[in-house]
Amino acid sequence: MRVATDALRLLNPHSVLAAIQARPKDVVRIGVDPARHTPAWGQVLQAAQKAGIPCSGQLTGGRGSQERQGASEAWVLPRSYEYENFFTGPENSVWVALDSLEDPQNVGAIVRSAAFFGVRGIVMTELRSAPLSATVYDIASGGMEAVPCWRVTNLQRALEKAKEASLWVLGTSEHAKTSLRSVPRDRSWLFVVGNEEKGVRRLTAESCDMMCGIPSVGNVVTSLNVSVATALVLGHLGNALE
Repeated sequence: MRVATDALRLLNPHSVLAAIQARPKDVVRIGVDPARHTPAWGQVLQAAQKAGIPCSGQLTGGRGSQERQGASEAWVLPRSYEYENFFTGPENSVWVALDSLEDPQNVGAIVRSAAFFGVRGIVMTELRSAPLSATVYDIASGGMEAVPCWRVTNLQRALEKAKEASLWVLGTSEHAKTSLRSVPRDRSWLFVVGNEEKGVRRLTAESCDMMCGIPSVGNVVTSLNVSVATALVLGHLGNALE
């Protein structure tokens, strides 16, 4: 059976199950290897049968991907979003902006954390950024179904729109004098995440209302992976780590 050319091949059953629950019409078909039938894929099959989604034991494998051949899989169309009133939400809400993140593993992990902490939406740059690929969906483990993602050509304009909606813009830097502990939580924030190597761009940093750093306790490791640092900031802003 042929699938839509823009459909994503997902291997994480949690991502597939979330898509079935949120938008079953976009799940094209599912193939489960009987020899690797896990409880999670069992849940996927049950949900798919109720939704009338085609299921089979015939798998596509994937050219040039021997390690994936024989794995259970699902073909799912990318999620679409409405961007009108993107920065609308209750008091003390949090949004995230990704300033040129290039690693899909990091993007997926941040989306997962964003879903966990109840982030209202994620803004991403079109250029110099990882695409919203199957890897992002799988690493997000269902988070892509919970958090709207808006890809923009001009991040500065998005920051301006956030400020017009009464959001405060927060950036992070290892050189910032203000500690994350000092960032107030009684307001709505758009938290900007910088590139894995270069961090937040200069113009982006100049648009932030505040820059903060995460203080290191250890002496050997003085920095964190961008997705881990993002999770810590979101936990602070969302009052989850009190």
